[in-house]
Amino acid sequence: MKKVLVINSSARAHNSQSRKLTEIFVDHWKSIHADPVIHYRELGNTDVPHINQNWIAAAFKPASTRSEAEVEALRTSDIYISELRDADVIVLGSPMYNWSVSSTLKAYIDQILRVNETWKINPGDKQNPYTGLLENKTLFLFLTRGAQGYEKGEYNEHLNFQSNYLRTVFNIIGITNIHVVAVNGVSFDGEKFKESIEASHQNIRELIGMEEN
Repeated sequence: MKKVLVINSSARAHNSQSRKLTEIFVDHWKSIHADPVIHYRELGNTDVPHINQNWIAAAFKPASTRSEAEVEALRTSDIYISELRDADVIVLGSPMYNWSVSSTLKAYIDQILRVNETWKINPGDKQNPYTGLLENKTLFLFLTRGAQGYEKGEYNEHLNFQSNYLRTVFNIIGITNIHVVAVNGVSFDGEKFKESIEASHQNIRELIGMEEN
């Protein structure tokens, strides 16, 4: 049985479109799996700690040489990384905030990008200087945006610091099997937004079917 990790990063506890997408995924996953193993990680309404001097010092030391304060500084990071290691399927709901990701999701990313834990340096290849350590996982990125035109070749592509950033981050830690479902126009054209929602829900169901076959 595949283990699923669902991560929500919207600051909205209610009326969040990215949360609705993760819910659609979970509902469909439950409909096709008996006794599914699903773990949730809340970021949007949680104080995700920022990295600091102790964190940095600890992350670059062998575990056996860390002080108690340094071990404590990495405690949240250890939990987050353990959840990722344990999961076979990762579902991330991410609204676009100011053309990028939420501050809590960025803080989470800083916590999980740890040398010799989720990636290591590959000095022999300047083109690919990092080797990811989290392999054989599938990531579903469910992205929502207030406006439209953020896809490749569209008029707002140059303002999209969400999609490529998230792909790059997860590629670096070894997750390359990535599916993206985006809902555009949350704040504007009602009809186009409705069409985008309907298409995204169908896309999610189809992607789950593809992964299961």
